[in-house]
Amino acid sequence: MNHRGMSETCVINQLRLEGSLTDAVIRIQDVDFQIHKVILCNCSPYFRALFTNWSRPGKTVFEILDLSSDVMQLIIQFAYTGNVSVTEDVVQDLLFAADQLLVIGVIHACWDFLEEHLSPENCIGIWQFTNICYYPRLQRKSYQYIIDNFEEVSCSTEVSLLSVEEISGIFARDNLIVRQEKSVYNALHQWITQAPEGRKEHLAWLFSKVRLALINEDFINMTIKSNELVNTNSECLRMVNDALQIQGLMRQHIPPLFAVRNTIARPRLPPVVLLAIGGWWMRNVTNRIEAYDFRTDIWFNVENDMEARAYHGTIVYKGCFYCLGGFDRVEYFSSMCKFDLRTHTWHEVAPMYFRRSYVSTVLLDGFFYAVGGHDGLLRLNCAERYRPETNQWTIIAPMHEQRSDASCTAFNNKVYICGGFNGFDCLETCEFYEPETNQWTMFTSMMSQRSGFGLITYAGEIYAVGGFDGTARLRSAEAYNPETNSWSPVTPMLMPRSNFGIEIYEDRLFVVGGFNGNSTMCKVECYDADTREWFEVCDMGIVRSALSCCLVSGIPNMAEYTIPRDDLLLF
Repeated sequence: MNHRGMSETCVINQLRLEGSLTDAVIRIQDVDFQIHKVILCNCSPYFRALFTNWSRPGKTVFEILDLSSDVMQLIIQFAYTGNVSVTEDVVQDLLFAADQLLVIGVIHACWDFLEEHLSPENCIGIWQFTNICYYPRLQRKSYQYIIDNFEEVSCSTEVSLLSVEEISGIFARDNLIVRQEKSVYNALHQWITQAPEGRKEHLAWLFSKVRLALINEDFINMTIKSNELVNTNSECLRMVNDALQIQGLMRQHIPPLFAVRNTIARPRLPPVVLLAIGGWWMRNVTNRIEAYDFRTDIWFNVENDMEARAYHGTIVYKGCFYCLGGFDRVEYFSSMCKFDLRTHTWHEVAPMYFRRSYVSTVLLDGFFYAVGGHDGLLRLNCAERYRPETNQWTIIAPMHEQRSDASCTAFNNKVYICGGFNGFDCLETCEFYEPETNQWTMFTSMMSQRSGFGLITYAGEIYAVGGFDGTARLRSAEAYNPETNSWSPVTPMLMPRSNFGIEIYEDRLFVVGGFNGNSTMCKVECYDADTREWFEVCDMGIVRSALSCCLVSGIPNMAEYTIPRDDLLLF
């Protein structure tokens, strides 16, 4: 922002502070600022016009109305130094002043400050402020912040600032991010009760924007129906009864059917989508990618032209997912390619040093770790890590054990790896890697030998799930507590499986596909740590094992990874 040399800037600013060689005065109320005309002309076309076109020759005192001296001091400081100190207390007044005086650098500094300080308590006010001081990027970003964080935003007092058109537009969006639809109802109730006399006439219209059939039946009966505003409005009561009837119909269908033309039952888009990538399908390796939409409990096929691979690793990073290593029945891969989730295109990136099938992968502090695996001849104990910003792999310290078909996870700034196969035995041993010391350390072994299992951080512990113990596929699961350095049993899965996908989705542990000892599976189940129960969810479209799973979020085209709402079945 500062185009002059540091020493020159310091000298010129010092002359201003001393009042030396100044040739004009800016007067704000009763405060005079000694300035050099040429410096202010350099930072703003407003001052250039003021000093050259809008005043008579020889004029030296220029009075500017409707500004505070504190704000003018900041603008002059910017003109001389190229820097401005923006704070929450001054940003709005400073932005108005910079807009009036056409000080573009200060305008940008204020916009940047507001973007960086968006919060549930101020995002509505900032969004509405962009209607006065128009800045498209901040307008889009603040509105998206409202949509993405609506549950937190709905608890703020700023909700009452929304107009009926604004709150209606927010409620109507399929991509409004709410874990529970009752948050939308609560926001509506809060908005109405802030000014009931002027707002209750809009109740039925706004009530129709709430997806009532997606709200828990008990909450509808005990809270919504008992609300005086609702139970004295015949149109609202009709919508409540319709929602309860639709819920009854939905419970009769597996998978449930949705009345998408009736907005009270139309599922919103999920904030996160679970992807299942590649693997063994029947007797072939597949490049199939399926996306799971939690809101509809439906898997959706994602078109792509990935090269088919199985026993690979997948890592999501900055709008892309990366496929590492793997096997295609002929070749053991050292290659890595990334899929740009925004453009649906594949790109080759730097290959690993080693061929790695049955590889264990994890993301930690912006680095990709590829650990162990099988190169076609040997089970590996070597490990390497990749830095996306430089597109380079680096060899790190080898593990104590040779491990293929192991699994790893990140926890407390360490890489934990457990189990696997060393070429002779399925392993129960475990070790962790500390990047600061570049050392692996053994820790307490699992209760069971596990190869082709899932290891993942969940509910403050490290879970080891399923796999193969050298004799049979396993249903069992166990959890490691780093504080006690001990493993303890966890409720077993509903069915045995090895070489499956695993992820944490909507605060539940999902296991996807795999091999049960007799056949490849399309079955999916999830575990809730609060209830300690496993539940079946919708099957994938195809059976497969040796696949990988990852989560997609925070991309502008999330709708492309969910089933189109208008394609959902009607009843």
